[in-house]
Amino acid sequence: MSAVNRDMKTQATLIALARMRRTQRALAHAYLHGNAPLPTLRSSLGYMTTTARVTEDASALGHRMTVLGIARFEGVAYVVEEISGDDAPIVYRLHLRGPRQGHLVPLRAWYEHSDNIGDVRARIAALAPTLEPARPTAPEAWMLSTRIVQRRALRVARPGVCGELPIRKFALQLVVEPVGENGASGQATVTAFLQPHAQLTEVWAIPSRCEAGMAATAAIARVTFTGIPSGTGLTKDTVILLTAGLHGVEGPDSHA
Repeated sequence: MSAVNRDMKTQATLIALARMRRTQRALAHAYLHGNAPLPTLRSSLGYMTTTARVTEDASALGHRMTVLGIARFEGVAYVVEEISGDDAPIVYRLHLRGPRQGHLVPLRAWYEHSDNIGDVRARIAALAPTLEPARPTAPEAWMLSTRIVQRRALRVARPGVCGELPIRKFALQLVVEPVGENGASGQATVTAFLQPHAQLTEVWAIPSRCEAGMAATAAIARVTFTGIPSGTGLTKDTVILLTAGLHGVEGPDSHA
């Protein structure tokens, strides 16, 4: 037998073996899922044309963020997230400099011993007078653009007709840029549910004094999106640090 014929026979054998193994896997899969209901046309069209509810319609107004003030020596802005209901608000530090610049970090130490809403609000009231206020500015000077980075479908195990319908989930990239040629810009990626809609709702200007280790921070933008999969979808906020120039300036206390 020639080398050519031997190669052809080997290739045919490998193809036949691959087909046999695919057939075995298909039969095993059919045996395991033989009693499972087939996906209906309603489920398929439901993902393309509508979205299912996760819970009953909620009367809550979602989560809203506000900038409490600037701690210049710490190099952070304090952000408060108001949560609907009887839950205590969440306090964050938005880092304005250093390796964590632009990161929003919750103050976990405040909630380790007590998450009572009265205690947390008392801490916020005591902190606010020590901070430098952030001045609201016109959001029309910036524009928001969005891009879907990833699409996912979640299924919620609940009785009823809507229990089998998928829930839309998006990794949504938010980019805030100045309307003019020069200015501060920033971006973030959030998880949006049901619909990838977002709106630039508020901008706070930060005093532009440039200290040692402090980047030339321009503003903090608040973007509202559908971030809570409850009912028909509730809104949630995120804040984005907008900066321009002098990003490489670091000081000895930039880790603060």
